[in-house]
Amino acid sequence: MPSVEAERALSELMAAKGRVKRPIADLRREWERRAEAEPLPEGLKTSAVTAGGVIAEWVIHPDCDSDAVFILLHGGGFCSGGPVTHRKFAAYLSKATNMKVLVPDYRLAPEHPFPAGVHDCLSVYGSLLHEGIPARRIVIGGDSAGGGMAASTLLALREAGAPMPACLVMIAPWLDLTNSGASYAGNADNDPTISLEWHNEIGPWYYDQADPANPIISPMFANLQGMPPVLLQVGDREVMVDDSKVFAEHAESAGVTVDLQIWPGMWHIWHHAAPDVPEALEAFEKIGTFVQDHLGS
Repeated sequence: MPSVEAERALSELMAAKGRVKRPIADLRREWERRAEAEPLPEGLKTSAVTAGGVIAEWVIHPDCDSDAVFILLHGGGFCSGGPVTHRKFAAYLSKATNMKVLVPDYRLAPEHPFPAGVHDCLSVYGSLLHEGIPARRIVIGGDSAGGGMAASTLLALREAGAPMPACLVMIAPWLDLTNSGASYAGNADNDPTISLEWHNEIGPWYYDQADPANPIISPMFANLQGMPPVLLQVGDREVMVDDSKVFAEHAESAGVTVDLQIWPGMWHIWHHAAPDVPEALEAFEKIGTFVQDHLGS
């Protein structure tokens, strides 16, 4: 059973369900304003950096004493989000994993459609390798569209013959931009934040003239052989839950180590509700356990 705090948060989200169409620039600014008002853990260290020519932000929890790096690729439908919107998320991730978190401000659609964002993420990863950080001490992950971007980045690394990071962490990832999952209909009334209509609108902003079934755009259709261990966390109320289920099946068939966690009663990226919702803190803890189990020394 979801906690009282989770039920309360879900009720508030369901009451506000229904997206008012506004220019994407307005939606970006509103999200950043809300994020800037959120309290952060005391002693949190943040600093702007340029990694491989890409603007990014370091987020390091005061309890972190490791030199390992978690590259967090933010969600936002490939068209919004950034280091500011995911600063609190990165803080809790740093604490749970005992890793420094690097949040790239990768280029967004519709101004910069595929493959601009993937190229940015590859540049950030390459810059860490160039600095002498071994791949076994790097984790790549992301939430929602950022989860899909993380999988796309690893597929591109594999194609290039580059060393793979220690593992891949995806939180409610958008892995199929053809939006073919049956859960879009099955969970339409249960998901308070995401809808098929919204994804059908913003998906083309990202893939532009490319084929949305291209495996680098929609990793659900990829051959996943050679991928590192994968953690998937997703709520059972989400319209995208089938993306994670199908990806996990394909990964297991390819011999990849997979931990698929489907959280009862949870909504899309409930992690943002930390520290008020216990399930959010628990989810971060499980990410930390998975990462430490697979991070190289």
